[in-house]
Amino acid sequence: MMPRSALALHGIIPPVVTPLREDEELDLPKLREFLEYLLGHGVHGVFVLGTNSEFYAFDEAEKQAIMTAAVEQVAGRVPVLVGTGAESTREVIRLTRLAEAAGADAVSIVTPYFVHPSQRELFEHYRRIAEQTHLPVVLYNNPGTCGGVHIAPETLARLAEFPNIFGIKDSSGDLQNTLEYLRAVPPRVAVLMGRDTLIYTALLSGARGAVPASANIAPALCVRLYEAFARGDLEGARKAQEQLHPVRMCLRWATQPAGVKAALEVLGIPVGPCRGPVLRPDADILMRMRQVLEQAGLLAPRSAPIARMPG
Repeated sequence: MMPRSALALHGIIPPVVTPLREDEELDLPKLREFLEYLLGHGVHGVFVLGTNSEFYAFDEAEKQAIMTAAVEQVAGRVPVLVGTGAESTREVIRLTRLAEAAGADAVSIVTPYFVHPSQRELFEHYRRIAEQTHLPVVLYNNPGTCGGVHIAPETLARLAEFPNIFGIKDSSGDLQNTLEYLRAVPPRVAVLMGRDTLIYTALLSGARGAVPASANIAPALCVRLYEAFARGDLEGARKAQEQLHPVRMCLRWATQPAGVKAALEVLGIPVGPCRGPVLRPDADILMRMRQVLEQAGLLAPRSAPIARMPG
C-alpha cells in the first residue's frame, strides 16, 4: 500500500508512560491529562505503546483503548506514533490495522524480542508489514532490550526503499551505528536518537530528533535542547544536554519504566505503578532521585511547594 501522507518526523517525541490505577488497571483520564502536560511543554510528537509505555503488559483491547484515547486527545496538534511491535509478523499487522482505525499518524515497530531473527528474516518481517499498511512506519532498533536483535545498516538501506518507511529510532547507544544509519538512508527517512544522553551528538551528526524517556519528566528541557540546536545555538544545546545527562542516568536505578514513573511521582506528577512484576523503587532510591532532580533544576527544594500537573 502507498502511505496515506508524508510524515516529517523531527524534534522531541516522548515515549509516553501509560498511567495506571493502584490496581494496575488503565487510567485513561490520567493519560489524557499527561498528554496535555507534555503538549503544554512544546513536544513535537508523542509515542504511545512503546517499550517505555509497557506495551508488553497490555492486551489487544487495552492497546486499542490507549491508542484511541491518545489520538482523540492530541487531536492533530502533533503526530501520534503508536507502537505496534510484537513477536510475530501477523500480530504486528493486526495491531497496525488497529492503529489505522484509531487514526494514528504513524506506527513504530520494535524488532522481535524473544526470537532472534536473521537479517533476511528481519527484512521480510518489515517488508510484509509495510506492504500491508498505508501508515508511515518507523522502525525501532533496541538490541539491549530485545535480546541483542539488531537492524543492520545494510538491512535498513534496503527497507528505506519502501515508500512508507519514514524513519528509525536507534536505542542501541552505539553512536557509530547511528552514523551508519544516517549514511544508509535517503533524506526523507528520519533517524531519531533513542539514547537520551546522546541527543546533542546525534543532532550534530544529522539526526532529526529524539525519542527520549526523560522527556516524560523533563519535557521543557528536552525541547529546549532541540530548539536551541535548530536555531544554531550549539552552546545552549550542549548545556541542555549536560543538564539532562544525570536525569537520564538516575532512571537506571529501577527496572524500566519504573524509574520514569518514580521520578514523576517525586516531581508531584503521579501516574501510578507499573504492572507487575515491576515494582516501585525503594524509598532510598526515591530520595536519591529527588537530589538529582533538584540539582538539575527540575524540582524546588523540599521546603518549596511542588508544581503539579494540570488537572
